[in-house]
Amino acid sequence: MERPKYLNQLANAKWNGFPKIITGVRRCGKSFLLKELFYNNLLSLGVKKKNIVTLELDDAKNAKYRNPLALNEHILNICSNKKQRFYVFLDEIQRVYTIVNPELADGKIILAKEGDSEVISFVDVVLGLSHESNIDLYVTGSNSKMLSSDIVTEFRDKATEIHMGPLSFSEIYEHNLTLPENQKKEKQDLFYEYMRYGGMPLAMQKEPSEKESYLKELFKTTYFKDIIERNKIRKSEALDELCTILADCTGEFLNAEKIANTFVSRRHEKIDKETVSAYVNAFLDAFIVAEARRYDLKGRNIINSVRKYYFCDTGLRNSRLDFMYSDEGHLLENVVYNELIYNGYNVNVGTFDSVEKDVQGKSVRKSYEVDFMATKGSEKIYLQIADNISDSETKKREIRPFVLLNDQIKKMIVINRPVKEMQDEKGFTVIGVVEFLLRLADGF
Repeated sequence: MERPKYLNQLANAKWNGFPKIITGVRRCGKSFLLKELFYNNLLSLGVKKKNIVTLELDDAKNAKYRNPLALNEHILNICSNKKQRFYVFLDEIQRVYTIVNPELADGKIILAKEGDSEVISFVDVVLGLSHESNIDLYVTGSNSKMLSSDIVTEFRDKATEIHMGPLSFSEIYEHNLTLPENQKKEKQDLFYEYMRYGGMPLAMQKEPSEKESYLKELFKTTYFKDIIERNKIRKSEALDELCTILADCTGEFLNAEKIANTFVSRRHEKIDKETVSAYVNAFLDAFIVAEARRYDLKGRNIINSVRKYYFCDTGLRNSRLDFMYSDEGHLLENVVYNELIYNGYNVNVGTFDSVEKDVQGKSVRKSYEVDFMATKGSEKIYLQIADNISDSETKKREIRPFVLLNDQIKKMIVINRPVKEMQDEKGFTVIGVVEFLLRLADGF
């Protein structure tokens, strides 16, 4: 699969004067994007192999280049001909260790300790090499050491971040079209499989039972290991339980207190809100989950008291629940959320209050929710996600917020049925989820 979105981002960032930092959840294909897809793209444009320098820092034969000074010298030697341009790929950059500045250590190479200030790290190497006029630098790394927060803190406005996710549904659908006729799947069948197993690249190559084992194992051997190492977490059992709670409560409004209370009711153990917040932030930093904040549609402001969490991949989410889930509506929300993010939308959960008369004629305040408010540039859409609206009461409940808002913003009901776009009796758009996902790239 060519991953055209990310290839285009890399192509557009060539020779922009900044290092390109590719981030994303582990095993989503960052190294493959760089060392296979982008590498072959450069060759197709006439770049010579000798001008593409790839260094895999997790390979034992390159262990000496984990010394930041040795790495810097090695790359400068390879790219010493200033009349030629070089593309430099540094894979698993986090394997480069941080050292005390040798000028302050009698020229010795000494590993830096936490709290040391005068140090040399991979950040210094990356920024230094990017200043070379004949070097265009590309970097990938593990989430145990190189996370979104690190990129913001260490590089600030000195790097171009290309954030990558697992395969989107539209990517998988486009790939499906290229297969021989006897291997192609119907759109709806493809969607149900995607909703269950997600789009982690290696999982795509496996049989269903193997997919489940692979996705479960990813948490044990990769994600939890990374998070525990990164955050020096001692209570791994608590981390495991909190991840399951996030999976079970996908699409629900949560805060640290509510999560802590759920933890206590399940484990019969105490956990404080600060620990919960720290663990949830660890999942956010590792790109395993993302958050959608509440947005007051009438007050026009973010409400930070609670938020919803969605997994970067529904297969990963389902693996936390042994692939048993009762609320397909929230799973549907997760797929739609991810595809909106993939297509460049900013996504919040819309809420507002309305004063209405109750059955006794008294004025009461009611709160309403719009599943997603998606914005991209000047485009804005209100979305309700529903498994089915054939029941009149369900439909009435779903469209009630739209009726009360009564503004000019486009309003859509996305349902888990093979339905092409149509207008209901109130003028709201109703569309099947597959049609919606495949049209997102072109906008509405």
